[in-house]
Amino acid sequence: MSIKINYSNKSSGDLSSNTVLFSDEKFNTSNLRKYLSGSELSYINEILKTSDIKKNLYVFEVSSKKKIILISIKKDLKTSDTENLGAELYGRINFGKNCEYNIVSDSITGKHDNFLGHFLHGLKLKSYEFKKYKTKKETRILSINVLGNKNKPSIQNQLKFKALEEGTFYARDLVSEPGNILHPDEYAKRIKHLQKDGLKINIYDEKKLKKLGMHALLGVGQGSIRGSYLVTMEWNGAKNNSKPLAFVGKGVCFDTGGYSLKPAKFMEDMTYDMAGSATVVGLMKNLALRKAKINAVGVVGLVENMVSGNAQRPGDIVRSYSGKTIEILNTDAEGRLVLADALTFTEKKFKPKFIVDLATLTGAIIVCLGSEYAGLFSNDDKLSKQIFSSGEKVEEKVWRMPLHKNYDKLMNSKNADVQNINYVGGAGSTTAAQFLQRFIVNKTPWAHLDIAGMAFSKYGGALNSGGATGFGVRLLNKLVEDYYE
Repeated sequence: MSIKINYSNKSSGDLSSNTVLFSDEKFNTSNLRKYLSGSELSYINEILKTSDIKKNLYVFEVSSKKKIILISIKKDLKTSDTENLGAELYGRINFGKNCEYNIVSDSITGKHDNFLGHFLHGLKLKSYEFKKYKTKKETRILSINVLGNKNKPSIQNQLKFKALEEGTFYARDLVSEPGNILHPDEYAKRIKHLQKDGLKINIYDEKKLKKLGMHALLGVGQGSIRGSYLVTMEWNGAKNNSKPLAFVGKGVCFDTGGYSLKPAKFMEDMTYDMAGSATVVGLMKNLALRKAKINAVGVVGLVENMVSGNAQRPGDIVRSYSGKTIEILNTDAEGRLVLADALTFTEKKFKPKFIVDLATLTGAIIVCLGSEYAGLFSNDDKLSKQIFSSGEKVEEKVWRMPLHKNYDKLMNSKNADVQNINYVGGAGSTTAAQFLQRFIVNKTPWAHLDIAGMAFSKYGGALNSGGATGFGVRLLNKLVEDYYE
């Protein structure tokens, strides 16, 4: 889908094609006389009189060639509500090969912070499609003419929204790629290309990782013919040498479960087991594109968890980058092994202000929270509140779950410092987070987001049409924007 947006200061003139107008929450049309003919206005008012007005958006087919879309704006509208309205408009468009809509910005009622910018942002987020591997290509163009000299987003805001859309779409693209295409070797190459956006990229291959002692990460990938990598992305946008904000992502490009083999049903979905890393990559791209005034680092561990004669076995013991030993009781609890090394490395090398990690870590979080909230685990109340608030604002919601020293006994190993699963059962997401916390060795403020229920949607959501969601890019961008810039 290609969307072209044109801005014009004229709010009247040729409104013969499909037209989008705005009214107050009671659908008062008195301010629309200048944009509609008398017959059109009478027709709309007659329909509204006989309607049980509960919706936010109504479509009136005034002729075979013209629709008028009337959207109500509530007084207490949040920015996420505004974005949802834009997405709802996109969902009501009947596409031919090309279609054109006029949005009359001067009809926007009330005072709302950058209403039109958020409205168009929601529309564009909803428009995402992944059809790269469709043989028959459909070229669809949506032309939007924004008419009027009021409410136009500033150039700076337009650039911010564009950067956020590009970062989100990049994350969605990565998650949508099949495992035979986006294996760790290819993934590392794609991240390398982000140098053109101003990011400093370092790729640590297996030889370097062995030298560093990252045997927890390497153990996960040793059964694959593909390489294993740790990739760092640095953005230095602050004028001083302030500590960076750190974001760490799990990048298991395909997860068979290893010798603790997953069931065949739905294993094809395990291409999105790298969604945490995709969020980090998309976020860093966004921060670079919008020239964020902060220092930030993104770190992703890229592996493929396969079955082979060289694959890791249940019962193996590995030494992590931190020096702590880990007993592998289940090879399908692999993401936490990747993150264990990545977290300690990030903390020691970059000495960040905080660390936020993201991972499709446990099925247990889906049992607990479904596809409405990501699980939030943290050692820091301030950071937790900031993430929660940011998630509420962009409707990428999180719910804080408990961490407690009493859970440690479920992860203590008789043969090593820690084991990678809780064999007693229960609290699967919490014990996984408790495991990760052991690898934050210098008490850096840290939060873990378990996004297993949020990274991919078979049915679609408010701002996506199904498939990869890019969850976390907008949430963490809002965190940066509101609290650290």
